[in-house]
Amino acid sequence: MKERVFYLVRIYIFMVLALILAKPCFMLYNHANHPFTTHEVMQVVSHGITLDLSTALYLVVVPFLVILLSLWLWNWNPLRQLLKGYYALAAFVLALAFVADTSLYEFWGFKLDASVLPYLSTPKEAFASVSFWYLLVRILVIALVTWLLYKIMVILTPVERERRRSIRQIGYASRRSQKGWFFISPIKHGGTRLLATLGGLLLIPLFVIGMRGGTSVSTSNVGQVYFSQNQFLNHSAVNPVFSFLSSFGKTASVKEEKHEYQFFSEKECKKLLEGVFDTRSESPDALLTTKNPNVLIVIMEGCGSIFTEANGNGHVTPNLTKLSAEGIYFTNCIANSWRTDRGMVSILSGYPAFPNQSVMKMAQKCETLPSIARTLKGKGYATTFLYGGDANFTNARGYLTSTGFEKIISEDDFSKEERGDSKWGVNDWVVFGRLLDIVKQQAGSAKPWFTTMLTLSSHEPWDVPMKKKFDDKIQNAFYFMDICLGDFINKLKKTPAWENTLVVILPDHSIQYQDIDQTKAMRNRIPMIWTGGAVAQAKRIGMVCNQTDLAATLFGQMGIPHDDFTFSRDILSKTYQRQFAMNNWTEGFATFDASGFNAYNLNSKTVIAGKEGNAIETGKAILQVTSEDLRER
Repeated sequence: MKERVFYLVRIYIFMVLALILAKPCFMLYNHANHPFTTHEVMQVVSHGITLDLSTALYLVVVPFLVILLSLWLWNWNPLRQLLKGYYALAAFVLALAFVADTSLYEFWGFKLDASVLPYLSTPKEAFASVSFWYLLVRILVIALVTWLLYKIMVILTPVERERRRSIRQIGYASRRSQKGWFFISPIKHGGTRLLATLGGLLLIPLFVIGMRGGTSVSTSNVGQVYFSQNQFLNHSAVNPVFSFLSSFGKTASVKEEKHEYQFFSEKECKKLLEGVFDTRSESPDALLTTKNPNVLIVIMEGCGSIFTEANGNGHVTPNLTKLSAEGIYFTNCIANSWRTDRGMVSILSGYPAFPNQSVMKMAQKCETLPSIARTLKGKGYATTFLYGGDANFTNARGYLTSTGFEKIISEDDFSKEERGDSKWGVNDWVVFGRLLDIVKQQAGSAKPWFTTMLTLSSHEPWDVPMKKKFDDKIQNAFYFMDICLGDFINKLKKTPAWENTLVVILPDHSIQYQDIDQTKAMRNRIPMIWTGGAVAQAKRIGMVCNQTDLAATLFGQMGIPHDDFTFSRDILSKTYQRQFAMNNWTEGFATFDASGFNAYNLNSKTVIAGKEGNAIETGKAILQVTSEDLRER
């Protein structure tokens, strides 16, 4: 029996060591934007080991069951072959988790979780963000790590004791060929076998306790390893396998039972949110020359204020700088979330984002959402959406169709020459050219129009068809997008359509860039600019607002009722007294109000920027109320 116990101990220790070793590898790969010390590596390992111990127990459940089965079988070899099959699967899962987590972090800024799965439903777009060589290297690394982990596990697995003598006689080389350094023998005595089985069964409660992280009410969770104000160190301590598995059930759909964000009683929630979602439009300041403008929304992929004059980067986006001076510049606008599918819903439906759910992917929920397109369509507007990529990505086409867009133009509507060799889709220069043609065609019609365009060139892998302007390829991509936008606006000004058109320019979200992470206010600040011939005069508006507020603010200017946009506020209305904005990402939220910037981590249940107070409580209340609203749709 002791051979079996020693085997389980060996394989468990190996699993723990593999999970531990992944941490410094993760840190070394991402050290460019996240410097650290040797002492901090040790802190990461020591604080993260509790999750590693729990996760390793999950990984040895199969070996444990095989050991129990071996007590009643005379021949160990078939069970050993079964274990080898399991080792191959476990090794691949571990290697994939390690490499994916390490590689994705530089783009997403958080640990691997199940939110990655929906993006794999459209692999062309998911993999278009990176080059062929980038993928090839990682595939090779996954294969190498899988092979290495598999080999070590096989070596740690015992062979039958009856072979020991022959192996000794043949020699060391043959011993290695047996792929096992340890030996096991069948238990022939019935009483011993029964006692050993009973002892094994008694270990099951210990497995369960270890996997859940103890006997207390709370179970193992990602937040238990957080120990620092430096979020990179906290993320490094998190086991990616545990993070991925624990996030299942939180990303694809809304649970029909009570939602997870239950912080307060209904009365407490109502008190905290008093004045936050006053959606009325009363005597708003007039910004437009007409109540019935044609409306064009340009959604800039990833172009947060990090890349504008607001962060000292006006040289990266000179046309945005110029347009902000010529038009209406909302200087305190905040993105609702961190991904395109979330940002689009916030902009076009005035509906909030959620940390671990994408409303766009919920087809039945999309049909219940309000939308700018549907409202304007009801007012006689022609509605068009233009995008140079795949409109099926993250159920975008389903969302757009169900919310009132009559015409959807995507990469399939461009010629092979126009598509070129861009992996993500048709580049912005070509798409803006198509947009200009569409506007000219619409200008010849007596029917008013509402058109939305989503850019794509300012996206990983940051490859743009222009001579290199900056050494930083990310800045280079945003510069290209800005040049395309500026050229389009200059050409639009020369057409008759300009006079009666309102052009709204804002991004879908910002991005993780250098050391600007979710603990920095600049991470989710975005520019919002209104320009066009329908704008009465240049103006700067410093009211704190979200992307969700565009719908009510726009309709307030147009004199259109917007009661169905329950989470969108007309920030130009006299009723907008409590300025508050919120951003969600996969593991937390940030708030912006009179108290400043605050950020809260939902996993660790700690404030990671700013301070605990009314703003954080209000953010929790918003999550509770909006999640309940989504659940009931």
